[in-house]
Amino acid sequence: MPSRLRHALVAPVALTSLLLAGCSAGGTGAEEAPISDGALVVYNAQHEELTKEWADAFTEETGIEVVLRNGDDSELGNQLVQEGAASKADVFLTENSPAMSLVEQAGLLAPVDEATLALVPEQYRPGSGDWTGIAARSTVLVYNPQLISESELPTSLLDLAEPEWKGRWGAAPAKADFQAIVSAVYETQGEDGAREWLDGMARNATEYRNNIVTMKAVNAGEVPVGVIYHYYWYRDQDAAAEDSGNTKLHYFGNQDPGAFVSVSGGGVLKNAPHADEAQQFLAFITGEQGQKILGEGYSFEYPVASDIPAKSELPPLDELNAPVIDPSRLNGPQVIELMTEAGLL
Repeated sequence: MPSRLRHALVAPVALTSLLLAGCSAGGTGAEEAPISDGALVVYNAQHEELTKEWADAFTEETGIEVVLRNGDDSELGNQLVQEGAASKADVFLTENSPAMSLVEQAGLLAPVDEATLALVPEQYRPGSGDWTGIAARSTVLVYNPQLISESELPTSLLDLAEPEWKGRWGAAPAKADFQAIVSAVYETQGEDGAREWLDGMARNATEYRNNIVTMKAVNAGEVPVGVIYHYYWYRDQDAAAEDSGNTKLHYFGNQDPGAFVSVSGGGVLKNAPHADEAQQFLAFITGEQGQKILGEGYSFEYPVASDIPAKSELPPLDELNAPVIDPSRLNGPQVIELMTEAGLL
């Protein structure tokens, strides 16, 4: 294999568990393509198109080959915990931070280089310094103004547990995206408050497969409102607005759990076979070039580093008035347990 690779290699991951609290001992059965000795292995739960752009640009600049093993947050977080020190992974990227916290709490991450941490404001990385934010997305309420007026919208995400919202909102509880939002409810309201809200959700909400299906349901008039991340709506609006043309967005603000900004994480494995190259990759994606790829690309997520702005269509990240939460405190396994108790998983 040539030492300089223009395109990242991609290998699928097949895993036994979809839940952060549901992994079993032993191997995962992942089928791995052959890897050259010098290739950097990235366990990637971020959007595949975005990470491939990052990987291609990094390879172009450094000549370091990159292999992407794609999965979702909980799959890959569990796989890394199962593999432990024997993992071949160099870097772990997530969409949301609970899976990264799971790996951090297992003692599997190396400290991020100080120069890389300095690129990212403190509110978008954990206090531990064992991983860092690489992107962000905001929780929003998508609503259909033909079914509900702006004045009738809930003033807080927590209101959706009240009886008057029975059958009137939708979400995708089985997805890591929504589980991260519940983690913010848990962190801001405590265990009892989160349990009460989840019980209300189980009574009131219509469950959908993912954020896009939730948005489509609101657009089609199945439910008046839905809880999603912002970028699904902006991507669709940037295209033909086929799945969002009948909808608008509502931002809760006021440091409400419904204003939660989820931080996508990047970390280097403590036993990474290519630790120096892994740190270089993390520095690249949080650096100016990597954050421009994010900010100017298709994703409509928020850059969080190197002072790179988001797309002009987005409300500024620092004006969302999100709750202040150390992302490493988001408790994925406890949230999974509470959601299971509520009958949502």
